[in-house]
Amino acid sequence: MTSNPNYDKQYYEMLENLQALDFALVELNLYLDTHPNDLKAIEQFNQLTRDRTILANEFQQCYGPLQNFGRAYSKFPWEWSKSPWPWQV
Repeated sequence: MTSNPNYDKQYYEMLENLQALDFALVELNLYLDTHPNDLKAIEQFNQLTRDRTILANEFQQCYGPLQNFGRAYSKFPWEWSKSPWPWQV
């Protein structure tokens, strides 16, 4: 990891933005389960998915993987041995 997240304001801002995007995506997913023909909601879901993918990639480039088991790349050396992990902050 390139910096210590305990002292990095950007680390927490990016995590908070990811959490906000995840919340909105879950809510839209639930809405679309009952309103599958709402084109504007689908467009919003797709845009937020793109935004989240970009932000998650940026976060992982700076601070390491968000998820394990093949859902994120690791730099060398193996990053999962470093903490804190995103769910620990």
